[in-house]
Amino acid sequence: MAITNKRLEVMQFLEKDIDTYTNQFLIPIDTIWQPTDFLPNSQQESFYDEVKELREIAKDLPYDFWVVMVGDTITEEALPTYESWLMDVEGINQTEGNGWSRWIRQWTGEENRHGDVLNKYLYLSGRVNMREVEITAQHLISDGFDIGTGTDPYKNFVYTSFQELATYISHNRVSQMAKKYGDHKLSKMCKMIAGDEMRHHHAYSEFVDRIFKVDPSEMMLAFHYMMKQKIVMPAHFLRESGNKIGTAFEQFSDSAQRIGVYTAMDYVDIMERLMVRWEIDKITNLTSEAEKARDYLMKLPARMARISERMVIPQESTIFKWVEPATK
Repeated sequence: MAITNKRLEVMQFLEKDIDTYTNQFLIPIDTIWQPTDFLPNSQQESFYDEVKELREIAKDLPYDFWVVMVGDTITEEALPTYESWLMDVEGINQTEGNGWSRWIRQWTGEENRHGDVLNKYLYLSGRVNMREVEITAQHLISDGFDIGTGTDPYKNFVYTSFQELATYISHNRVSQMAKKYGDHKLSKMCKMIAGDEMRHHHAYSEFVDRIFKVDPSEMMLAFHYMMKQKIVMPAHFLRESGNKIGTAFEQFSDSAQRIGVYTAMDYVDIMERLMVRWEIDKITNLTSEAEKARDYLMKLPARMARISERMVIPQESTIFKWVEPATK
């Protein structure tokens, strides 16, 4: 579907403030944290002792925790897909003068650190089969995925607003669990990643808020579209070696729900938080079609919550190729 001139005008309108958004929501490269800040320092004599300590603590972390860690890491490492998809959004191009492309490159630079630090931690932990993890990560990038947004910036910004908040929740919960098990370095690492995701969520939700103020009906219809079809998480397309696209997602999701890292009720909560953030119930000057879309949205969280309450999660962990059972 061809994008409307109105959407391009709105993207150009927002682009005028792109440097302000960058200064507000992104952190200069020379001052932001880097992966080596949280990992054993290979230049120091203490490196081997630090790795040994990391591996000892890793032995006590439960199986489902490692499954979630692997899924989160692979999702972060599929960054080339996310950048190429965002660069294809209407109103964004890679010409030197395009503010949106500058935003995406700087956002990508921040996100790139997440996969780096998590991958190195997994490698040092000794708890995962790194070759299988690497195969799955390469599959996720090679397979690509369709998140249902097309090149529509309105739909894409709804997606990123939702997805960034979902990743914040997941990384923050992993941080809390790691702290509980005494892995304070991993806890701090995941807390910092979560902080990045929250800043990014605030940025993309601000873009949507600004669009609601200048093109409320079309923005409402885009929000309705994304919520009706449901947000497709990148992890939905996970697969292990020798399997088909998406075959690992359900079991990975079960692990995340069993330990409370990311649940069906979190999905509902994010939906509600976005509706409050954008004050969906107070938006005026809507077309009749957009009013109907708003009515649907206002009823949707309660409906989704009822479905979530009926879900039954298997109590037995699936054994993945990524993670071998712990041996004492």
